[in-house]
Amino acid sequence: MWIIASRESRLAMWQAEHVRDLLAASSGQPVSILGMTTRGDQILDRSLSKVGGKGLFVKELETALAEGRAHLAVHSLKDVPMVMPEGFALQAVMKREDPRDAFVSNDFTKLEDLPAGSVVGTSSLRRESQLRALYPHLKVVPLRGNLDTRLGKLDKGEMQAIILAAAGLKRLGLANRIAQIIAPEVMLPAAGQGALGIEIRANDQASADLVATLMHEQTFREVSAERAVSRALGGSCQVPLAAYCVTDLATGQLVLRARIAMPDGSKSCKSQMSGSDPEALGLGVSQDLMGQGAAEIISALAEH
Repeated sequence: MWIIASRESRLAMWQAEHVRDLLAASSGQPVSILGMTTRGDQILDRSLSKVGGKGLFVKELETALAEGRAHLAVHSLKDVPMVMPEGFALQAVMKREDPRDAFVSNDFTKLEDLPAGSVVGTSSLRRESQLRALYPHLKVVPLRGNLDTRLGKLDKGEMQAIILAAAGLKRLGLANRIAQIIAPEVMLPAAGQGALGIEIRANDQASADLVATLMHEQTFREVSAERAVSRALGGSCQVPLAAYCVTDLATGQLVLRARIAMPDGSKSCKSQMSGSDPEALGLGVSQDLMGQGAAEIISALAEH
């Protein structure tokens, strides 16, 4: 019996069940799910950037792996720290769902239609910084909780709109809640957004063999470039960093765009480069951002 460790939110369980079904079909062996509540799920009254970052969503799952209670853990890749802890491996990255952000509102069809003073909820400093830079007339407020909790706050009228990852809404059959898909040219996604990562114990060859069928090479190359930028800049949810890579199908080259900014949108640095090596490309983009003043932004954020 293979065991998958997963958070118990509806989206996390959908992801784990999706992986379970694929692995059961490919291996012909039984696969079950160990549902767990993480610290990130429990602390809802403060933003992630103030309580330890997205790694709070994976630590308990890694403990289950280390103790042998599970063989693999399924994560939203954007929640996975850029440097894996010793003893663990990011063994597979699955084909990406829509990586873009979604504008969700019951009253407006487009982000640009929101009148001055409208309240917009988001859990992400990355989204906040881009919203504030583009639409300084809007009021951006923190929004924590699982997908259903966030939608519930919108439906109660606590805000006029919320920004969510399109992938989660689509996976849960909630695409009808999306008023507008926000183009990357307007709001650049987070590193790894829309992709699922499979984590195992680093020395567990049997589990590595099991999940090999889930690896999607193009997605892996793209998100590797994105994560390389974030890793080089010490990326965490305390830093409003966006990184998005696509493959130019005509040339096979990777095209990587990245942005780092102050949360209030007052200062930002942007870069775009192409290349064939994901790690080298990510490093090149990060160095370009550093040359534009990214170090000053990171330093200023560290002081807060």
